[in-house]
Amino acid sequence: MEDIVIRNLCKSFDGKPVLLDFSAVLPAGQVTGLMAPSGAGKTTLLRILMGLEQPDSGVIDGLAGLRLSAVFQEDRLCDNLDSSANIRLVNPILGRKETEEALTAVGLAGCLRQPVQELSGGMCRRVTILRALLAEYDLLFLDEPFKGLDRETKEAVMADTRRRCAGRTVLLVTHDPTELDTMGAAVRLDLNTQSSNRAK
Repeated sequence: MEDIVIRNLCKSFDGKPVLLDFSAVLPAGQVTGLMAPSGAGKTTLLRILMGLEQPDSGVIDGLAGLRLSAVFQEDRLCDNLDSSANIRLVNPILGRKETEEALTAVGLAGCLRQPVQELSGGMCRRVTILRALLAEYDLLFLDEPFKGLDRETKEAVMADTRRRCAGRTVLLVTHDPTELDTMGAAVRLDLNTQSSNRAK
């Protein structure tokens, strides 16, 4: 897999620029962090990279043919299905045993058969993250994935996430710089300055 190269990306809505000549490189096989305040264009950039939005101008090289997986800010689970079934919706070849072992690793052993509508918000978040991690993908988008998790759970889930996506290309959107440290972000993008910085 090659690096994903973004060149001079521009996007406006109703005449208001959201992205202005944004350029960056997402290195293959590494985690790239993206930080910016609300309204700075993070979601727009993700939607463009996922093919859900078209830029006004600019070029993105390296996306063709890639399998994508994503954790959105909303969980987007099927409420009437249990955790394992939700995960296997995106990867039907996964066995129930493998899926349940993954759920157990993030503290969900006690609710494997419950419909997700009966789970807490933090539990649903963990299911959502695992669903993306256990899919077949080349490029993973994580949009505020750990939001709403308590500190102890968050640390365990971040460790599990980093282990599972090792060697994959990941774009992590967050407001918390410690998440970038924990996830080992090699590059940090800042939409405020429309530039990128290699991690020291």
